Amino acid sequence: MGRQDQITQARLNKIKALRAEGINPYAHKFDKKDSCADLQEKHKSLKKEAQSKSKAKTAGRLMSYRDLGKIAFGTLQDSTGKIQIVLQSPETPKKVKDFAKKYLDSGDFIGVEGPLLRTKRGELSILVKNLTLLTKSVLPLPEKWHGLQDGEEKLRKRYLDILMDPQTRELFKR
Repeated sequence: MGRQDQITQARLNKIKALRAEGINPYAHKFDKKDSCADLQEKHKSLKKEAQSKSKAKTAGRLMSYRDLGKIAFGTLQDSTGKIQIVLQSPETPKKVKDFAKKYLDSGDFIGVEGPLLRTKRGELSILVKNLTLLTKSVLPLPEKWHGLQDGEEKLRKRYLDILMDPQTRELFKR
């Protein structure tokens, strides 16, 4: 069994576990209020290490996810842009952090709610208070830094090329 087959099987096992717990891995509704680009624009004046009083409720594809123990970071991408999400103890409920640690993978579609903050490095982020799994991804995303390199593969898998390459995405939007 190859590496991709192992990843796919692990994700299929997560889907079975979600269903066993009574959680639908393919939710049919989420009331998205904000787009990533709107959030970035509205809060561009927020200073480093400051937290906004306003709350965000958005959804998108989880492009990357890094769990460092007491804090976890992810990149959420929708059709307008990207925003960082932060799951941090004790602000994020333990139930939400445990769910993310156990079930989330890059490529999943999620909905998040929480206040906005700017990190030490100046990245606008949503401090997650509530998280909803909208669609569980079965296949892994291409490598983050290199994306799709093979020209033939780019043509055969346009959906991945549009997802991973901002220039191709803009071309299709135009």
